[in-house]
Order: sequence, then structure tokens, then C-alpha cells
Amino acid sequence: MKKIAIFGSTGSIGESTLNVVRENPDLFQVVTLVAGKNIKKLIEQIQEFKPQNVYITAEENANQIQELYPNLHVYHGKEGMEKISQLTDFDIGVSALVGVAGLQPTYNMIRNGKTVALANKEVLVAGGKLIMDTAKKNNATLLTVDSEHSAIMQCLQGEKQNKIDKILLTASGGPFFDKEITDAITVEQALNHPTWKMGPKVTIDSSTMMNKGFEVIEAKWLFDVEPSQIQVVVHRKSIVHSMVQFQDGTIMANLGPKSMQIPIAYALNYPNRLSNHIEKIDLFEIAELAFEKPDLEKFQCLQLAFEAIEKGHSYQVVLNAANEILVDAFLNKKSTYKQISKGIKKMLDAHNLMELNTVEEILALDHKVKEETKRMIEY
Repeated sequence: MKKIAIFGSTGSIGESTLNVVRENPDLFQVVTLVAGKNIKKLIEQIQEFKPQNVYITAEENANQIQELYPNLHVYHGKEGMEKISQLTDFDIGVSALVGVAGLQPTYNMIRNGKTVALANKEVLVAGGKLIMDTAKKNNATLLTVDSEHSAIMQCLQGEKQNKIDKILLTASGGPFFDKEITDAITVEQALNHPTWKMGPKVTIDSSTMMNKGFEVIEAKWLFDVEPSQIQVVVHRKSIVHSMVQFQDGTIMANLGPKSMQIPIAYALNYPNRLSNHIEKIDLFEIAELAFEKPDLEKFQCLQLAFEAIEKGHSYQVVLNAANEILVDAFLNKKSTYKQISKGIKKMLDAHNLMELNTVEEILALDHKVKEETKRMIEY
């Protein structure tokens, strides 16, 4: 039985992970749950899965949980996050915290040689080289939970000897692929994703296609390819999750239902698949599969991501930090939709390349850019 630690247990990925555990109680045991502010949902998870360790951000919430469960190891705050991410009493950690907050815990797990199922894009966007080098140094295994990167990982199974010509990274196109991008776009419209149910931050990133820009950066690190070998392909039905083209022209594709439980289960039980109760796709019902080019003039965030890759690592940290603040401002209706891409460009233009060798240096730049972005939009 595999012991599981879930960092981000009350979010959409965390809940999908718990669904996999729920369906396979003979294979997985939850030993650690890490949440943010949602104490109600965390308590429900504690009651059902009976972990040994839990984390919640606020001290008063931690005290409440400790009173309810005296034998539980309860952590809170910055120091608590450091301690709980240093624990080694699990077999696989799911890294699903939102934003750059997932960098340090993921780094700690990898430094301890653990297997990590990565669902946090920002970890590799902000710390790609450091994370990959640390994983190699400590014999840690880094798997991916993103549907697109899981698809690529599956397409590459048994293909180590064959050279990748191109990674074809599919994108849904979000809610505005065939609509005009204006400042009249509302939060509600941007959150209305046509095919996937995700958390608010990731959903907004999908609408701007920044999510895909982050995934390009992830793919570069995960599969050791050049950015020029990664092509974004818009596939609005979200049936083909991604493809790999090899040097002989063969394209391997991964098709499947629109459910995050499938890539999560694959990572948890890698490399073996698990049965589930998800409705299978019917190719006769789908009938046709269409692929389109993204408009980089329209989706400026995707263009900015490619530019950040070319300019160097610290630009990718700036890209992520500025985006995090601007998306939050938009979600809280303190900024307009187009201000997301405009603000990111302004922050990238003001930056000069710098060397970043530690988590502390990355987080220091992240903090600096976030403060500057807040001042820029008077957030």
C-alpha cells in the first residue's frame, strides 16, 4: 500500500486525488493533508481519510483542529509548512498548492529523494533548473499530473531510444478563442471554461492562454527539449490531451475522457493504470478531431511566455509573479482583463536578467516583483 501526502488537498486537484484514493482503498493510504484556508473541507477530509499529519495556514484554525483531534500532528504558518514538507513518512507526494507557494515544499520533498506527482505549474516555471538538478542529485522521481504532460509522458513510454522531433502541446483555447479580447470581459465570463472544471486561478490562466505558456516551460524541463521543439496546438474538444512527433514523422497521441482523475491515478500508480468509473469516450460520437493555430497577437500571454523562455530563467520568475498578482486583482475586480497581459509585459520590460541558484533567491525575486506589480496597479 502506498502512503500519500497531498499538498493542496482542498483544491480541485486535491479532491480528484482523494477520489482516486476513495476508489482504491486497498492501494493507497493518505498520511498527510495540506490545506490553505478551507477548514470545513479539511475537517471533512480528516474524518474520512484519518491522516497522521495536517497543515492549515492560520494558527486559530490549527488550534481548532488540534482540539477536535488531539492525536493528530497539526502544523500551521510558514514554519509549519517547512516542517510538514520535510516529513518522509510517505511514498508519493502530490504537489498541488496554488502558485509559487508550492516551490519550497516541492523542493524539500525532492531534496529528500521522494517521488513527487507535480500538479503545480509554477514550481517548474519559477524553479525549473533547480528542481530538475535537485531531483537528479537525490534520485527523486518527478512525475506529472497535468493532463497534457501526463499525455506526453505516456506517449514516450518505451520510446527512450527514439529522438523527439516535436512535442505537440494541445490547448482547449479557453472561452475566448473565437471571441474578441476586450476590457469588457467579466470575471464570470472568464471563469466559464468550455471543457474543464478547474480552480479560479488556473481557469483565468487558461482563458488568457498563460496556462499554456507555463506548460511550454514545464515541457522544456520535464522532457529536456528546446522551446523550438514545442508547438501549441488548439484542440477545442479536449479529447487529444497531447502528442509527440518523432524523427521518422510518426505522431503518438493520447486520447481520453476529460477527467483529471486519470492522469492523477496514472502518477499515483505509475506506470500501471487503474480502472475507474469514468465514462469512456466514443470515437463514433466524436466523429472529427480538429486542430488550430493559436493567435499570438490575440493571446499576448502565450507570446510573453515564449519571450520569457528565450530571455532566461529570471524572466520566467517575473512572468509567473506578475501574472499571479494581476490574475488575483482581476478575480477581485480590482483590475481589467486586458491589464493582465499589459501588466506582465510592463514588468518583463523593466527586468534585467539575473542568476538564481537557490529557492531563497527565486522567492526573493518573486516577492520583489509581486510588490512592484501591486504598486503598478495600486492593488
